[in-house]
Amino acid sequence: MYRTALRNVLAHKARLLMTTLAVLLGTAFVAGTLVFTDTLGSAMKSQNAKSYTDIAVTVSDPESARSIYGSGGTDSSAPVLTEDVRRKIAALPGAADARGVVSGFAGIADQHGRLIGDGFSTTGTNYVPGPDGSDARYPLVEGRGPTGSGEVALDSRTAQKGGFKVGDTVRVAVNGPVMQLKLTGIVHTNDPRVSAGGSLAAFDTATAQSLYLSPGRFSEVDIRSRPGTDDAALLTQVKGALPAGNDFSAQTGRQLAQDQDKMIAEATKGMSQALLVFAGISLFVGIFIIANTFTMLVAQRTRELALLRAVGASRKQITRSVLAEAVLIGAIASVAGLLAGTGIAAGLQWLLISAMDTGLPDGPLVIAPATVLTAVGTGVLVTVLAAWLPARRASRISPVAAMSSGDQPATQKSLLLRNAIGAVLALAGLGALAAGSASKATGLVAAGAGVVLLGVFVLTPLLSRPLIALFTPLLRRLYGMPGKLARENALRNPRRTAATASALTIGVTLITGLTVIGASVNQAVDKASATDLTADYTVAMANFSVLSSDVGTQIAKAPGVSASSVQRSVSVRVGDDTKWLTGVNADTIGSLVKLKMQEGSADALKHGQLLVSQGGDPGTQDLKLGDTLAVTYPDGTAGRLTVGGVLASDSGLTGTLAPDALIAPHSKPAAGAVGAAGAMAGLDKVLVKGEHGPSAQLKQALTDATGGNPLITVKSQQDLRDESRQMITSMLNIMYGLLGMSVVVAVLGVVNTMAMSVFERRREIGMLRAIGLDRRGVRRTVRLESLLISLLGGVLGIGLGVLIAWAANGLLRSSLPGLELVVPPLQLAGFLLAAAVIGLLAALWPARRAARLDILDSIKAA
Repeated sequence: MYRTALRNVLAHKARLLMTTLAVLLGTAFVAGTLVFTDTLGSAMKSQNAKSYTDIAVTVSDPESARSIYGSGGTDSSAPVLTEDVRRKIAALPGAADARGVVSGFAGIADQHGRLIGDGFSTTGTNYVPGPDGSDARYPLVEGRGPTGSGEVALDSRTAQKGGFKVGDTVRVAVNGPVMQLKLTGIVHTNDPRVSAGGSLAAFDTATAQSLYLSPGRFSEVDIRSRPGTDDAALLTQVKGALPAGNDFSAQTGRQLAQDQDKMIAEATKGMSQALLVFAGISLFVGIFIIANTFTMLVAQRTRELALLRAVGASRKQITRSVLAEAVLIGAIASVAGLLAGTGIAAGLQWLLISAMDTGLPDGPLVIAPATVLTAVGTGVLVTVLAAWLPARRASRISPVAAMSSGDQPATQKSLLLRNAIGAVLALAGLGALAAGSASKATGLVAAGAGVVLLGVFVLTPLLSRPLIALFTPLLRRLYGMPGKLARENALRNPRRTAATASALTIGVTLITGLTVIGASVNQAVDKASATDLTADYTVAMANFSVLSSDVGTQIAKAPGVSASSVQRSVSVRVGDDTKWLTGVNADTIGSLVKLKMQEGSADALKHGQLLVSQGGDPGTQDLKLGDTLAVTYPDGTAGRLTVGGVLASDSGLTGTLAPDALIAPHSKPAAGAVGAAGAMAGLDKVLVKGEHGPSAQLKQALTDATGGNPLITVKSQQDLRDESRQMITSMLNIMYGLLGMSVVVAVLGVVNTMAMSVFERRREIGMLRAIGLDRRGVRRTVRLESLLISLLGGVLGIGLGVLIAWAANGLLRSSLPGLELVVPPLQLAGFLLAAAVIGLLAALWPARRAARLDILDSIKAA
């Protein structure tokens, strides 16, 4: 029987080609994902290891990070890493050297004032020269290191992007006005943030401390060990030298590298899992093609299988024979898919690293044994599972009753049972979708979507007749007899039509659902910005860090500004808990944002009172009008704040609002604390309204007021809407691209079904030709049948996609008040048109093949 299986595969290799391609594409997606993510992870870990080769122990101060990025929640009484601490560590018996590190963000402007790199990877640090004037961590490529407050060194990539040479003046900014600095040197760095497209600005240590922390303070100390000193022993010595009272993080360089490796592994794992989801969708679509192919092959080989039963083959042998064919096809396709996936991974690596110069680290391709086993095993398993039901049907062919080559029609009982099961599944899925959407239960919505999809797939043979009937009058009117024949052929075997259409339905469902969700979110964001935000411009940092407190004052004085308000986050102590207040300008915030009140008045801010939101901080959302809150500010002073109003859930601002004039003075660190002495907490953003509305002149005035800082963005309401739309569009385009593989597999399914149908109906086609149907009519009949099947898949997919998007919108409504279902008619009509085009293109080869059949040979076909 196994030899029979091999002969059958070789005899029907043309008919199995599309099935093989479907499995190949799915396994190529799986293999390419695993090879690429493994290769990327290995290269990043190798680069990461180089970053810690000279570090035996590192000590970091978490308070410094909060101070640098302006959270306003630093513990001003806690000890910090100072020059005295660094010297004490450097004097330890096992320490060869202790390097004080200061780091933060620093934007570099190019010759046109634009930011070089992205705002999240604009790194600033201190240059620590040795006796020879060079820094081993940042080797000089050209020039010398910075030695004063008016000097800076840049990494080579940034210097090249900006067209800078040693001696040029470079515009550098942190969170305030731009500084004009002299470029004294160009350095090399292995910092992964820079390699990934960021920038590096190196200052002398004193300048870096004044920019990011305070004189004599470090954010980190890196220690090199003496030869023969164990890292763990040095770590113990370092911990003993640290001042008590702060939660310093001290660990060996090896531990730090391992922690970074774990983070890299988690990141690449997340990427891999996300991509494998789409690979799984492609393989799931392939199941329909494989099952359809084997069902048709079994039907076409009815006489052959009956003869095998007649000469003694048992049902188990027949089943095993069909499954053996599936194993062979799956193995061949999976190995080819593994090779194709490896090639795709290599091409993607070249594209991202060499062609696009993304800064990702390079490294050899990693083809792990697990990747080989996963790709091949998945392909074989999917093929065997898809072929199992056709194999079971083949084993049930009676030796006597199955001596004709005709396809055995489904019994009325089996169709009724199928329809009943499908109806139950569809109703259960609809119920789960509705309940999950109403209760905001993500798991229930996901389960409901899966069940309703399954129910519709089971019901598709029943649904095919009325849905195809929608297009029949038009086809008959336009194409006459070929249109009628196409309809009859599409409905002749509803199960086959359903399986082919379902493969396309999956991709259309997901694409439609994503499109409807994206359109709904875009409308909600547009509506919120139009109704809730009345400010003309929003000024903020590109990397979402905080603005200097002086920016708010500078903007308020800018020409053309009629009203402005800062938004400043300040942490306060309430008992043993930390709570957050948002400081706003009490006199102007009402003209910049629509404050919708549930109780009380927005004017309470002008009287030094709080406005609390139902959806605000967990510690204050239960406060009621008139309640009093006892707080301790960052500067150590105590105060009592009264709730003067409760914001509605759909208010333009949420959280706990307080008059900025009241809380800003208390956001300074306590007197005498080591830190950014005298500095208030930074600003999250500044809202601005112009005297004559938004204009190019006002935008330029605001840019000038911020000192031309390339890290500070000035965005109008339309800019914010466009940014949101661009982000959603980019995400959708990525999703469309990843789902494209499943659509390609579905197209192969249509081609496969039509090609095998042509082979199956050779005699019928010959008879039609004999009684007068010309070649053009044959081609048109096949093309129209394919068109009907694709339109069936498109209509079902669009309907299911809109339904699932409706349920998903229910989950999002709590975070996006006012979210409504938006069905974009033009885009959905485009999807239906694309399905029609897919059907016509998929039928080109089968239609041409059908038209070229010889009339007499076709009539004689058994």
